[in-house]
Amino acid sequence: MTVLHREEIMGIPFISSSFQETLDELVREIEQGHKFRVITANPEVVMLVKKDEEFKKIIQKADYVTPDGVGILLAGKLLGKPIRERVTGYDLTISLLSIANEKRWRLYLLGAAPEVMEGVNYKIREQYPHIDLQSHHGFFNEDEETSIVEQIKSHRPHLLLVALGMPKQEKWIQKYQNQLPFNLAMGVGGTFDGISGKVKRAPLLWQRLGVEWLYRLLKEPWRWRRMLALPQFVLHVLFSRKR
Repeated sequence: MTVLHREEIMGIPFISSSFQETLDELVREIEQGHKFRVITANPEVVMLVKKDEEFKKIIQKADYVTPDGVGILLAGKLLGKPIRERVTGYDLTISLLSIANEKRWRLYLLGAAPEVMEGVNYKIREQYPHIDLQSHHGFFNEDEETSIVEQIKSHRPHLLLVALGMPKQEKWIQKYQNQLPFNLAMGVGGTFDGISGKVKRAPLLWQRLGVEWLYRLLKEPWRWRRMLALPQFVLHVLFSRKR
């Protein structure tokens, strides 16, 4: 399906191409009418895979796994499997929205809190007016889920972006993959929070230094438990290198 180079790190086949090459490939796939899944993975995801066998199978079967985090690049360097460039979920989403606006694609958004989804809808309709947008927030029951699935079937989105948190969003996509008519499906985590303005992204300098995680932790100190995955990831990488 793809001409993009890959490097396997900790059992996960990461794309090792530039951001632009990755974006171009995804757009090409969509325009050719292909159906595929994208997962953006950081060190936290890698550690989660080690504890969740179902999620491990999902991520290993994904069509594209992008390196979302400087930790993945450092791991590749230490293990002699260089990853060329970060391809973050947020940046990928923003670029896809811009292209979707130019090409008048159909977009379906699922997830986040109702007020966040309201903000996302407003921002997208304001900044990308040519996108055919439908959406539903992430607080739904079983009956509503059936209705959501039918709505997505009717909309036939080029892009299906799901923000239910990792790994719930990937499992949700996997559950309905065969039923839903999409081209690209991707779990986007907290991206909707950023688009809506609820969460401010780290300044560009922090992004370039690869310490967005630290900026987020300083702004949201209650996230410290999730950050424990980072030192665990480093230890696993060093152990793998020693072996």
